[in-house]
Amino acid sequence: REDISVCQSVHNTTVLLSIGGSTYTEGGFESPSAAEAAADRMWAMFGPVDAGSAVDRPFGSAVVDGFDFDLESTTRNTAPFARRLRSLMDAAGEKRYYLSAAPQCPYPDEADDDMLAGAVGFDFVMVQFYNNPCGVQSFVAGAPAQDAFDFSTWHQWARSVSLNGGVRVLLGIPANAGAGAGYVSGSDLAPVISYCKQYSSFGGVMMWDMSQLYANPGFLDAVAADLSAGPATSAAPATSAAPATSAGPATPTAPAITGTAGAAASAADRGNASYVLPSISSAALVPQWGQCGGIGYDGPTRCRRPYTCVANSEWWSQCE
Repeated sequence: REDISVCQSVHNTTVLLSIGGSTYTEGGFESPSAAEAAADRMWAMFGPVDAGSAVDRPFGSAVVDGFDFDLESTTRNTAPFARRLRSLMDAAGEKRYYLSAAPQCPYPDEADDDMLAGAVGFDFVMVQFYNNPCGVQSFVAGAPAQDAFDFSTWHQWARSVSLNGGVRVLLGIPANAGAGAGYVSGSDLAPVISYCKQYSSFGGVMMWDMSQLYANPGFLDAVAADLSAGPATSAAPATSAAPATSAGPATPTAPAITGTAGAAASAADRGNASYVLPSISSAALVPQWGQCGGIGYDGPTRCRRPYTCVANSEWWSQCE
């Protein structure tokens, strides 16, 4: 409780409660109504203190700044759960709350697809550009187009699929070689970050995780310097005119994320542009124990349900 309050009040740090993780096995909720009831309990436990509530609060009077979804496998009825949290946060009014997700970089992300397919208004997504061939290690500096590294695909998602047209996309990277396959040094990240800055959806950098970052002196400073530098000189791909879309619930614009240098989106770019995003057939899914990633691997990266791609080393990831 004290740590959360000090981080928020003294260090101006946003604290999110992350839901899921690689050890999560419950599989979601039996029904939409059960999911919404669980969201109500979650809000009572970690949201603003309600003097009339008998729910136990693990962090006492401390109030988190929002919730993050780190789902590593498919779940049931997670979208109703997230929508209810979004509704409760937006109705609170006394301060700004954030909702985020951490999908893997292959699009669409199977674990989060129900939420990301226009069902939930996220403020930002921290895409894991590692443990897969679409990670930062596949970026080709100076290339006119990126065939493997797919930040552009996630920009297209942000502008054409996301319920919140102002959502920001963070570049998720390993903070050290032991954090995941595809680690890239701070100096080698400079052209990657410069490239990402061309996209108005770019919101900064996410690192996994703090313990790995602590053991890698100088890496944070190098990434911060890369963020402070200017974007690449070539223009990002232009978007087509926006098609008519059905009205949906209003969602907040993207947060101002401290320490990033992402440019604000123009009014035209915030519109829903026309894109054709990739789909994945069942034939392209990797079976259990099959290879799904690693340096030099160029095959399919998506696992059959209920398996997820797990990095065993920088050279080998498999579905398990």
